Amino acid sequence: MVILFISPRSLQEKTFIMAKFKIVISDPETGKSSVVELEDARAVPLIGRKIGDVMDGAVVGLSGHKLLITGGTDSSGFPMRPDIHGGIKTRVLLSGGVGYRSREKGKRKRRTVRGNTITEDTAQINMKIIEKPSGKARKAEKKSASKNEG
Repeated sequence: MVILFISPRSLQEKTFIMAKFKIVISDPETGKSSVVELEDARAVPLIGRKIGDVMDGAVVGLSGHKLLITGGTDSSGFPMRPDIHGGIKTRVLLSGGVGYRSREKGKRKRRTVRGNTITEDTAQINMKIIEKPSGKARKAEKKSASKNEG
């Protein structure tokens, strides 16, 4: 005889925290940047990516582009550091770099920073364009966009 015990918690619906990101995409050629907001299912492909990863621009609506993840911040404003692994928030002793800029030579301070992995707690992600589509692909993209408008 097998007796199963089902707790009331297992019968409740499980709620999933869906991510909401503000993506800042900078173009080094023109010096301009643009902001794109991603929510729910559109934001899922970014979770688990790390600083330094190269990804396809179709995720943020720039098909044909290649984007490099350069950094980000969480909802409290703590910056992501590329040398801290994981998505954790931790206090580290810094002498310079992301999260602390020393005014005096040799001075170190303990600062709170985030790891290099994008999680649900991340609020802003910084990216830069490293590769644009070729001239023919860009013309075809503009032509199809103008057909959709008219």
